[in-house]
Amino acid sequence: MKLLTKELRKQLPALGATEKIQDPQVLLKLFTPDSNWTWYVTEFDGKDTFFGLVVGFEIEMGYFSLSELEATTGPLGLHVERDLYFKPTLLSEIRKQHARH
Repeated sequence: MKLLTKELRKQLPALGATEKIQDPQVLLKLFTPDSNWTWYVTEFDGKDTFFGLVVGFEIEMGYFSLSELEATTGPLGLHVERDLYFKPTLLSEIRKQHARH
């Protein structure tokens, strides 16, 4: 599965573009189907670096790499996938969903 399509590349704001936005939109959700790691993308540098919410051992904002995600596999050997049914969602709503767990 292609994690980042040409269409998504065009839609994602550049790194730093949402810095002053209090509640940016998350446009892309990536996840490992065989573990609890999820990446919610709010920005992209156009090449390899994303910025967004990372849900794993902790829930935190940070940078992550497209090339590393493409090379990553979970404990059962499954690759990171793009959530094909994910709809753009405010970051605050994503945080609320994960605060409940």
